[in-house]
Amino acid sequence: MTEGEFPAASADRPRDSGELVTDTEPGTTERRSPLDAVHRAAGASFTDFAGWQMPVRYSSDLAEHHAVRTHAGIFDLSHMGEIILLGPGSAAALDFALAGKLSAIEIGQAKYSLLLDEDGGIIDDLVVYRTGDDRYMVVANAANREVVATELVARAEGFDTFVSDESDDVALVALQGPDARAVLEETPGFGVDDGPSNDVEEFDVQLAALRYYRAFPATFEGEPVLVARTGYTGEDGFELYIAPDRAARLWEALTETGGPRVVPAGLASRDTLRLEAGMPLYGHELNRDILPVQAGLGRVVALAKEGDFVGRAAIEAGPATDAPVLVGLAAEGRRAARADYEVYDGEGADAARVGVVTSGALSPTLGHPVAMAFVAPDAAEPGRELYVDVRGTRVAASVVPLPFYKRPA
Repeated sequence: MTEGEFPAASADRPRDSGELVTDTEPGTTERRSPLDAVHRAAGASFTDFAGWQMPVRYSSDLAEHHAVRTHAGIFDLSHMGEIILLGPGSAAALDFALAGKLSAIEIGQAKYSLLLDEDGGIIDDLVVYRTGDDRYMVVANAANREVVATELVARAEGFDTFVSDESDDVALVALQGPDARAVLEETPGFGVDDGPSNDVEEFDVQLAALRYYRAFPATFEGEPVLVARTGYTGEDGFELYIAPDRAARLWEALTETGGPRVVPAGLASRDTLRLEAGMPLYGHELNRDILPVQAGLGRVVALAKEGDFVGRAAIEAGPATDAPVLVGLAAEGRRAARADYEVYDGEGADAARVGVVTSGALSPTLGHPVAMAFVAPDAAEPGRELYVDVRGTRVAASVVPLPFYKRPA
């Protein structure tokens, strides 16, 4: 990206490490979740997302959004990628491959990180779980699964680790909202594998002790499930990794137990929830033309860690002084900015273009329009009034800190 240019948003067993194991059939043009029949029975509307047919909504975007903020919503995230690194060199390989210091996380801990290119641009944002002494699971965005797996294989060369894309062997169900923990505690079938028994009491103990960005191995009706206290909605909640052929039974058990407290939610509500929470979306706030510091993610990069990592030199050099930075915008009324809408420093015809919106919506929780945008550094101070071109009309919007919404303590 040239100086001063604003990025445009786009639609959303140790052995040599040079081998990638994957079950994906080449040439596949459309994929369906293992929960597809469940969604269709529930009357979901579908959309293509990174080659997957995924539910965009079941009833109403607003109803699903509010359900997550007030009680709980259940999401199918089985399109996400899960890539395993196994072997004594896995931690070192990840320290080299990713921007964060993954060797520092404990067994049962998760960490948000970034896969950068040599120029410091963001190839993908990821969550990494340490699930054993020398075993890590990297969770990638669906659209970037193949490139992430390929990059990890290449970057792991020379390290004592084995890289395996196990995405097709994993389904992912997320339960998000204030009632999520209670519903999970009440749902029968969960336990912890304790030899010949399925210890329900120990499950409750571990669930109660589970902190944010932590996970523990459990069972559901005798089958393995990884229970993680993570999510992408701004609410407390859990993400449950399970075998695809058990996903429908898990979904049914959670919704039956939760009753009216648990509402199936699609991608549309997931997007407005993460926007309110100020969480970036790859292809909108994040891409290869953006350095982490521009997107407010400088803290994710562990420059203090020993050794080199891909993109270090570019990160240390930093962006150009006039490179755009990500800000929040809040407006009044009902006219919401959308991705690619231009931002100006005034409402007149002679006003200068100072940025571009990456994501925007009428906030269901706050009741007014919010947006994230990349703007020039001299237009990024909180309180600054800018104007967004909304279908030919300049709408005033103030620069505000992110996130727009924080859940009650």
